[in-house]
Amino acid sequence: IRTSLFIDPETDALHGSRDLGTDAIELHTGEYANAWRPGRGAPVELDRLRRAAALGRSLGLDVHAGHGLTYENVAPVAAIEEIEELNIGHSVVSRAVLSGLEAAVREMK
Repeated sequence: IRTSLFIDPETDALHGSRDLGTDAIELHTGEYANAWRPGRGAPVELDRLRRAAALGRSLGLDVHAGHGLTYENVAPVAAIEEIEELNIGHSVVSRAVLSGLEAAVREMK
């Protein structure tokens, strides 16, 4: 059985996840999402995610991320090479109510 932990992008949490023997981690992107502003982004929080993703990968963990990601703020996080998977369901489902699921998924890509 593969295991995954939902953690803040902090060094201690990453090392603890590895020490517990988990296979993967999902980095909590909520602080990034809350700090993000149009035209400015959230450079401090994005850097935290980049460093955590790199550390997670170097520790042998599969790295995922999610929480609060939207059509507007997801691109910088999606560009982090070490992140293999993003969880963006709420944003897609919310958009799908108005535009349909196929269109909502197409817009996210």
